[in-house]
Amino acid sequence: MSDRQNSTEVPAADDFVLGLDVGGTKLAAGVVSADGRVQAFTVTPTGAGDGPEQVIARLCRLARDTVSSAGLRLADLTAVGICCCGPLDSRSGVVHDPPNLLGWGDVPLADLVAAELGVRVWVENDATAATVGEWRFGAGRGIRDLLYFTVSTGVGSGAVIDGRVFRGGRGNGGELGHTLMVADGRLCGCGARGCLEAYASGTAIAARARERIDDGGHSTLAALTDINAADVARAARAGDALAHAVWRETTDLFAAALAGFINVFEPQLIVLGGGVARTGDQFLVPVRERARVLAMRPAGEIVEVRQAQLAEKAGVVGAAAAAFDRVTTGE
Repeated sequence: MSDRQNSTEVPAADDFVLGLDVGGTKLAAGVVSADGRVQAFTVTPTGAGDGPEQVIARLCRLARDTVSSAGLRLADLTAVGICCCGPLDSRSGVVHDPPNLLGWGDVPLADLVAAELGVRVWVENDATAATVGEWRFGAGRGIRDLLYFTVSTGVGSGAVIDGRVFRGGRGNGGELGHTLMVADGRLCGCGARGCLEAYASGTAIAARARERIDDGGHSTLAALTDINAADVARAARAGDALAHAVWRETTDLFAAALAGFINVFEPQLIVLGGGVARTGDQFLVPVRERARVLAMRPAGEIVEVRQAQLAEKAGVVGAAAAAFDRVTTGE
């Protein structure tokens, strides 16, 4: 690695980081400049059932192809940032048994990719990476205190407090989606009961609609073999009473959770991303209005709630942004 790569100077405008996004269903790679522009972006299926060795080999091939398509060499990179679902240790770069990456017990992801690509690598919790991405290059630019939520298959989250990313002791801090909302409530994927994720995630929205139908509720959704959150949102917009009730309960519960977080953190901004949030005003407006009413003054009056801006590139941009931050701070 070059001396420039080993420095902790603020990245120059022509510095590039390769952002890699490791998910249960897809791998993504993007070459990202220091100002957040994506120079090249590619996606391929994860093939998680093949196990960590083959997935990492696939990830490294994707990395090389993406760097080449950007007209660069691996030696031109300042660093590689990888976002991956947790639990993980962001300091050591070791991944500890994520629920959607079976067989990934204590995998030294950072070391393996660094050895293969010859570039220094940082690993970040995926929700934390997306938080950094939105803060640096998306909806949260210029904000010193913000919370980020991705509401999709699960509910991931992260926080920026007084201009610093909150990571916790091992890099998994800020998991607000696993705040217990209902005592002995619905079973969450984390193993606990009553988490926010167990009620407000896209998976939970669909499951709750199906349960009501199975209990005898009438809905146009009953004709569907597989129901997802987008189906529930669409049916609610069309006047389906069952879908509307599920959606209203979801926004009420999520808003109540946000009100609690507003009271604790007093953020200037809350950014909402993920598939559920991409329904736009159908989700954002009731959540924003209800959260402001429930939160204490003046915190509830000053907070803004905005939709995320980075969409499908949030993972790679966030991973790159987190790596740029590590380069700058030398952490």
